Amino acid sequence: MSVTTKPVNQKAWFLILPVLLCVAFSAIMPLMTVVNYSVQDIISPERRVFVGTEWFAAIMRDEELHGALWRQLKFSLAVLAVELPLGIMLALSMPAQGWKASVVLVIVSLSLLIPWNVVGTIWQIFGRTDIGLMGAALQGLGIEYSYTGNASHAWITVLVMDVWHWTPLVALLAYAGLRSIPDAYYQAASIDGASKLDVFWYVQLPKMRGVLMIAVLLRFMDSFMIYTEPFVLTGGGPGNSTTFLSQFLTQKAVGQFDLGPAAAFSLIYFLIILLLCFILYNWMQRVGTQSKEGGHA
Repeated sequence: MSVTTKPVNQKAWFLILPVLLCVAFSAIMPLMTVVNYSVQDIISPERRVFVGTEWFAAIMRDEELHGALWRQLKFSLAVLAVELPLGIMLALSMPAQGWKASVVLVIVSLSLLIPWNVVGTIWQIFGRTDIGLMGAALQGLGIEYSYTGNASHAWITVLVMDVWHWTPLVALLAYAGLRSIPDAYYQAASIDGASKLDVFWYVQLPKMRGVLMIAVLLRFMDSFMIYTEPFVLTGGGPGNSTTFLSQFLTQKAVGQFDLGPAAAFSLIYFLIILLLCFILYNWMQRVGTQSKEGGHA
């Protein structure tokens, strides 16, 4: 007795064809263009010379790139070190339910609605010593604050600006993780006489591990690609103190119009982000697995 199988209808693939075309147009084609530029020396629109990996080798020896990469790593790690615990503390202090919870959620989310260039402008005014609240307050306390003339002040100001802008995202993700914990866990902890610190360490933090992993990856990738806010606030200065990788790339491509080196560096930049996120993700997965095994033991 032969079994007849119903033919699979392949017409459903036509439904995702518009999506594939949009992805090809918005991502794959520009990427291929960048790859094409990275292996050519564009002398003029009509004259192009194939140079192979020459631009990659040249950009990897660039001392300015090394400095920008070091500044970028310090900034991204500082962002994670500040925003992650601050966002968790903010989520823990937010009301769990009722109208107060709704109001607090709206207030916490306000900074996320502000466009990036507007954030830079806000802090540009906020940090001025003549009309800015923060700048005038620090000046009144006897602190010679100047984000345009002092490299350390500029770096700290950019960091504080990013913390103000993006900590609510970490808080909202942590808050969602907290609200997904069943009440039975808290009841069991109460019966065992667990303290608030024990509840946080053994109940809340493990249950938030998934959302916190998302928060870490999102904030790391976003901070590693930061451009608009420091560009508006400091222009990359004073000197090169706030010139991060994205601004270094813009200077190469737009300021100096070195399309070949800029294309090569953009590919290196892309691979750096992928590699660091892969390492960070695997490290967090390993830490989570070890903590689970330790808890079971």
